[in-house]
Amino acid sequence: MTVPAFAQDATPAPATEAPAAADVTADTVVATVNGADITLGQMLILRQNLPPQYQQLPDEALFKGVMEQLVQQQALADSMKDKITPKDEMAIAIERQSYLAAKALEEVAGAAVTDESLQAAYDAQYANAEPTTEYNASHILVATEEEAKAIKQELEDGADFAELAREKSSDGAAQNGGELGWFGQGMMVEPFQNAVSGMSVGDVSDPVQTQFGWHVIKLNETREAEAPTLDEVRDELSAQIQEQAVAEHLAQIEEGADITRPGEGLDPALLRDDSLLDQ
Repeated sequence: MTVPAFAQDATPAPATEAPAAADVTADTVVATVNGADITLGQMLILRQNLPPQYQQLPDEALFKGVMEQLVQQQALADSMKDKITPKDEMAIAIERQSYLAAKALEEVAGAAVTDESLQAAYDAQYANAEPTTEYNASHILVATEEEAKAIKQELEDGADFAELAREKSSDGAAQNGGELGWFGQGMMVEPFQNAVSGMSVGDVSDPVQTQFGWHVIKLNETREAEAPTLDEVRDELSAQIQEQAVAEHLAQIEEGADITRPGEGLDPALLRDDSLLDQ
């Protein structure tokens, strides 16, 4: 990589007369290096891809820095004209291919998300969905089954659940009396979820083992979960729509392409043999 011109003290070459503002386009030549033109459009593309700290520079400094960056790159590229190896050519081809492939997928993904596609995805996922139950529970978490059984006995003897949680529970919910708040199906580890799903409000469970230890659980409340609004799941649905559109586009492109894979018969270990690039 070249050192950004923004970070250098090099003095640029003397400027020539600039075209009138009304005549400026993306094809306007801003510099020439060894006969190769550098255009304002190239400067715009480079500026778009700069890190944020450079984007915030004053216009004059940014303009000069971007121009000098492109001048330096062109001069350095020219210095390599007689030194380009087959490995270099392959790297250049891969970079071009990668850019075009990413652009193709970006266009497909961008076009896929519309108000209509979002509404259709929302309706498919939520319009006719069966109502689900959400749970509000508290727990006391200890290391052994014996401790959990002793806590259950204390509760049966009239001890206060929240006080026992603050005194004996080993997790972060202890300071809140063991309260875990509201959660839906699948948000807790399976043994815990299964226990809660089979309880009635006010019940206290027998000891339940999970990978975190032994739990004594109290079910405080239940409620029917409301479907989220479209705005609440817009990002999630957009990602799903884009993922599906990209997958379908890739399948369509591959189906229409003339593809052969003679390399499937090669030894996979060859992929680690970098010496092949030096031949």
